[in-house]
Amino acid sequence: MIEFFDGTVWPLAVSVAGWSIIVGALVYIPFRRSPVAAQAWLMLFFFLPWIALPVYLAVGNARHPKWRRDRIEQVPSIIRKAIAHIKLDGVSGLRALPQRHRATSHLVQRIGNFPCLAHNKITLDADYNRVVDRIAADIDKARHHAHVMVYILQNDQAGNKILSALERAARRGVKCRLLIDAVGSSRDRRAIAKRLTGTGVELRLILPLRFWNQATRLDLRNHRKIVVVDGLIGWVGSQNMHRIEYEPKTFYREVMARVEGPVVLELQSIFIGDWYLETDEDIASPDLMPEPPPPTVEHKAIAQVLPSGPDYPEAGVDILFTDLIYAARQRVVLATPYFIPNEPLLVAMRTAVAKGVRVTLFVTSTTNSVLIDHAQQSYYDELLEAGIEVMLYRERFLHAKHLSIDDDIAVVGSANMDRRSFELNSEVTLIAFNEDLVRDLRVIEDDYRAKSHRLQMAQWQRRGFWRQLAENVTRLISPLL
Repeated sequence: MIEFFDGTVWPLAVSVAGWSIIVGALVYIPFRRSPVAAQAWLMLFFFLPWIALPVYLAVGNARHPKWRRDRIEQVPSIIRKAIAHIKLDGVSGLRALPQRHRATSHLVQRIGNFPCLAHNKITLDADYNRVVDRIAADIDKARHHAHVMVYILQNDQAGNKILSALERAARRGVKCRLLIDAVGSSRDRRAIAKRLTGTGVELRLILPLRFWNQATRLDLRNHRKIVVVDGLIGWVGSQNMHRIEYEPKTFYREVMARVEGPVVLELQSIFIGDWYLETDEDIASPDLMPEPPPPTVEHKAIAQVLPSGPDYPEAGVDILFTDLIYAARQRVVLATPYFIPNEPLLVAMRTAVAKGVRVTLFVTSTTNSVLIDHAQQSYYDELLEAGIEVMLYRERFLHAKHLSIDDDIAVVGSANMDRRSFELNSEVTLIAFNEDLVRDLRVIEDDYRAKSHRLQMAQWQRRGFWRQLAENVTRLISPLL
C-alpha cells in the first residue's frame, strides 16, 4: 500500500488503465459505425485515451437516452395516425411521376414514411426579410392553428415579428404552438418564455439540457424549420428566425419554400411527432389535417417530405442526396454552408462527373468556425481533381441548403452536408419533382454564381504549408465534427 502511494505502482496502474481504454475502444467503437468515423475515434483514443473516454461517453453515440428512445418508439404510430387523415384519393403523385423518378420516391417513402403527393403549389423565396414578413402575414391570417418550429428564435427585429403574429393569433382564439431548440435558442429563450407567459401561445423547449432525471444530450439537436398555418400553408427550408445580421458583419443568405397543398400535411405530421416528443401529448386529430381546397392550375408540383435524425432511425438524408446524384443525367447543383461529406456522397459526386454530369458545389467562402473551415477545405483538392466545380460564395454567409438535379428535381431543407446533419441532428427535407420549381432554383443559383469565385486548382495549390497542415489535421477528425 505504501509503495502504491510512493509512486512505484501508480504509474503502472495508470498505464494499464490507459491501455485497457484503448483495447476497449478497439473492440467497441467499430461496431455499427462507418470506417472513417471509427478511424477518427480510434486515433483520438490512441493518442489521448483519458480525454477520449469522457468525450465519447458524452457525444460518441448518436442515440438519445432511454427515456427519449421510449418516446421515439411511439412516434411512428402517432405519425401513422396523423397520415391516416390524409385523403390520398386523387392526390397520390406516384403514378404521375416519370418512371425514372419512381425509385427515388419509393426510397424516400421507405426511409421516411411519407408518400409523394400531387397538386401542390410551391414557391421559393430567397429574400431574408421578406420571408419573415410573409410568415408573419400567414400567421395573421390563421383561423384555427399556427405551428412554428425553429432551431434558433431570437427576441430581435425578425423574431419579434413572428412572436407578435403568434400573440395576435392567440388573442383571436387561434391555437398557437411554438417549438424552439433549447441550445440553438439559448440566447433569448428565457426572455421569450417570459414574454409569452399568459399570452395563450404554448411554448416548449426542444431537448432542454438535463443531467439526471430525463437526461438529454448537448450534441443531439432539433435543427428543423417548419411553419404550418391551419394545415393549409407550410414553410420549410434553412432560415431561422433572427435578424439577418446574426453575427456582427455576417449577413445570412437563405432559401425557404412556401407550400400549399396536401404535402403541407406531411410537414404537419412531423410537427405533431416533435410536439409529442417534447410534451408526451398526442395532438393528432382531423381538425389539424384538413382536406386541401380544390387545386388550381398553380398546384402542379409533386412533392414529399423526408424527416431524418435520431428520432427517425432508418431515415438518413445523406441516403437521399447520394441516390439523387447517382441518378443525375446532366447536372447537379449543391448549396450548403458546411460541406464535410461522408465517403458515399463523395464517391457519388465523382461518379457523376465521370459519367459526364456537370457537378457544381456552392459553399460560403468562410464559415463561422475556423475548425470547420479547415476541415471543409481539406476536401477541395479531390473535388477539383475529380472535375467538380467549387464556387466560393462571397457576398454573405451562404446558409441556404438545397440541391437541384437535372431540370426536374428540387430539394430544399434544413440539412447541411455534414455528419451532424446526416446522423446527429433532426432535419427536414422537401423533395419536389417539378420543372418550374427547378427553374426558380436556377435563378437563385445563377445569382450565387455571379457573386462567387470559382476555385481553380492552380490557385488552390499555392496555399501555404501551414494551412495545408491545418487542413490535414482537421480532416482526420472531420467525421467527429
